[in-house]
Amino acid sequence: MEDAFRFADDLGPTKVIHIYEPRTGLKAVLVVDNVACGPSIGGVRMAPDVSTQECFRLARAMTLKNAAAGLRHGGGKSVIFADPRMPAAEKERLVRAFACAIGDIKDYIAGPDMGTDETCMAWVHDEIGRSVGLPPEIGGIPLDRIGATGFGLSVAIDVARRFCDLEIEGARVVIQGFGSVGQHAARFLAEKGAVLVAAADSRATLANPGGLNIDALMRLKRDGKSLADHDAGEKLDRGAVIGIDCDIWIPAARPDVIRENNVACLKTKIVAQGANIPVTAAAEAALHERNILSIPDFIANAGGVICGAVEYAGGTQRQAFETIEEKIRHNTQAVLEASLAQAVLPRVAAAGLARRRVERAMTYRRWS
Repeated sequence: MEDAFRFADDLGPTKVIHIYEPRTGLKAVLVVDNVACGPSIGGVRMAPDVSTQECFRLARAMTLKNAAAGLRHGGGKSVIFADPRMPAAEKERLVRAFACAIGDIKDYIAGPDMGTDETCMAWVHDEIGRSVGLPPEIGGIPLDRIGATGFGLSVAIDVARRFCDLEIEGARVVIQGFGSVGQHAARFLAEKGAVLVAAADSRATLANPGGLNIDALMRLKRDGKSLADHDAGEKLDRGAVIGIDCDIWIPAARPDVIRENNVACLKTKIVAQGANIPVTAAAEAALHERNILSIPDFIANAGGVICGAVEYAGGTQRQAFETIEEKIRHNTQAVLEASLAQAVLPRVAAAGLARRRVERAMTYRRWS
């Protein structure tokens, strides 16, 4: 129990719920971190090796992300201990059981995350009427399908590149984790003239200094195949993606992929954090010492939750893209300017911005 509160502080968490449903085999954790700004929004992550600590850290990242974006929502997160590649019927049963288990937790709104998608959110909505990232057929904005997070990343990078004298036209991009976020980030950056020179998934790294065909790779992933199955480019070990020379390096997979023991391998100008908590504190400090600009996760990858908030408020897809552009462009600029002016890491500047908003919101609440 002591370890469960290792990350607790004056902001939260307000709820930590461990869920076990023996009939379905459901094992899950829900963390509602802070709701001073409003009911929490946070994704449902499904993986065999998730943990309570990971859920804590991700929920806090959502508190900071939603506050930094100026949303009327707090931060929360949930994790389901299961293989997302299980048969569809079994996955539906598990997700519906999870939805029923959180039905009474009114201050948590579920969204898609690693291992879940808009179909899963439709199942949650069918059970409890409370989720975002829904299919358009039932009034949602399918944030993964339209690439909301990837679009936001491209906006953050467009702001950040001006702080390190980089042109997007011809910039070499490497993406670690070629799921929805990584794919759409590659697509939006390519539309601005950048070149994807390497990408990695759970099985392999695919590299080509002359550029990879993004459409072909996206088709491959839609067919359920790995980058290792592609017939072009050099195939390397999945870990090799860290050492490939580039201008923009995007982690878009699991937490803590860049650590103190591998950060020296990075050869880039910008790290745009597409995943949540992908870089450890020590590694982030090392990047700063090497003048590699690292855009914090809760600033760079807020496009998805901004889209979810617009959907929850009844907005349209066009409004979602406009809001993502406005908020991420403004926040990235503010954070990087503050980082320079205060001579601190971008994450320190970003956390200060977000915490001030949460703390002000807490003064208006009865229990604060």
